[in-house]
Amino acid sequence: MKTSSIIYLGELRTEAVHTLSGNKLTTDAPPDNQGKGEFFSPTDLLATSLGTCMLTIMGIAARTHGFDIDGTKVGITKVMGTNPRRVVEVIVELTFPHNNYSPKERKLLELSAKECPVANSLHPDLKQTVKFEFAQ
Repeated sequence: MKTSSIIYLGELRTEAVHTLSGNKLTTDAPPDNQGKGEFFSPTDLLATSLGTCMLTIMGIAARTHGFDIDGTKVGITKVMGTNPRRVVEVIVELTFPHNNYSPKERKLLELSAKECPVANSLHPDLKQTVKFEFAQ
C-alpha cells in the first residue's frame, strides 16, 4: 500500500495525501529558493520529521518503563548548505517538563531519541545536533 499520493499544484507547491487517514499536507518552496514560504518546505519536513520521530520513540520508551514525557517540546533548526543545495545540519532542542526524571530515565530518553528510525535513515554527513534540557 502506498504511504501517500502527491500532486504538483503549480507555483512551486505540492499537496500530499496520507493514504491511511486522508490527511493532507501542502508544501511550498522557501523564499530563498523562489517560493513564498507559506507552508512547510520539503527540507523543513525532513528536519521536522527528525524531531517528531525522536519524540515518538522517546514516548514509546517512557511508556514501556512506566513514566511519561507529556508536554515535552522540540525546537528544530534546519541549516542549509550549497554546492549542492542540501540540509547540512539539523539542530534538535528537546525541552522536558518538570517531572523529576531520574538519571536512569534521562539516559534512556537520550539513548532512545538518537536511535529513532529517521535519525538512523539520514546520511551520516548530515550533522544531527541534539540538545536535552530537563526542567529543574
